[in-house]
Amino acid sequence: MDRQRQYKDNKVKPLKKFGQNFLTDKNIIRKILAEINPQTSDSLVEIGPGMGALTEGLFNSVKDFAVVEIDERAADYLAELFPGLRIFRDNVLKFDFHDYFIDRGKKLRIAGNIPYNITSDIILKLLENQVAISDVVLMVQKEAAERILAKQGSKDFGILNIILKTFAETRICFKVPASAFYPKPHVDSAIIHLRFFENVDSIKNVPLFISVIKAAFGNRRKILKNSLNNSIFHDIDFSDSPLNLAVRAEELQVADYIQLTNYIMAKI
Repeated sequence: MDRQRQYKDNKVKPLKKFGQNFLTDKNIIRKILAEINPQTSDSLVEIGPGMGALTEGLFNSVKDFAVVEIDERAADYLAELFPGLRIFRDNVLKFDFHDYFIDRGKKLRIAGNIPYNITSDIILKLLENQVAISDVVLMVQKEAAERILAKQGSKDFGILNIILKTFAETRICFKVPASAFYPKPHVDSAIIHLRFFENVDSIKNVPLFISVIKAAFGNRRKILKNSLNNSIFHDIDFSDSPLNLAVRAEELQVADYIQLTNYIMAKI
């Protein structure tokens, strides 16, 4: 029985509230697994495994393997299908990657077919935990992948672009047609691969750095000074700022945001 027929017949039906579209194309599954290139010695976490299209290949290849699945139905199905599989029945946005990394003693590898409606939230979550992660292979909406790689100065350039540029090498691996899923979504998808830099010594406070960028782009049509004054940093006196704050957020370079973060850190 092929995967699409299996999913249609199975009691675990895709739910819109979880943004579920189950991957069925065997060739695409093989290509994704080849991109992940799982090794026995890896510590690998799969996000949103659903019905286990990727889980099977990862479970059989990696000794230290776990999945994070919010859907209890899917988690029960996977527990039955893969005895011994470590399953965290949790919302990935609440999962503590850093604590899991500390327990393992080695950097994590992350993979998954993620809900398109929270793509940015998940990527930001992983970026905030970049010290615990070596690389990430994700299925995202094709348009989201293109926005993630938007060039500075374009209308799509924003928070994710600056942060990714700071912490990771990012590339689109290949596109995935809508026909590869059940049910068939209205958009095509793409596989992206993020490889986190080993360290970014110039950033002393990563959470603050990310908060500064979020604040800067909070009102992207306004100049930076106004955006910061309307953010969590509204109590700070920016009169002696080393940067020109009469520009818009997308005009600053990574080095500028690092300098601005250090300036704010000295003020709080």
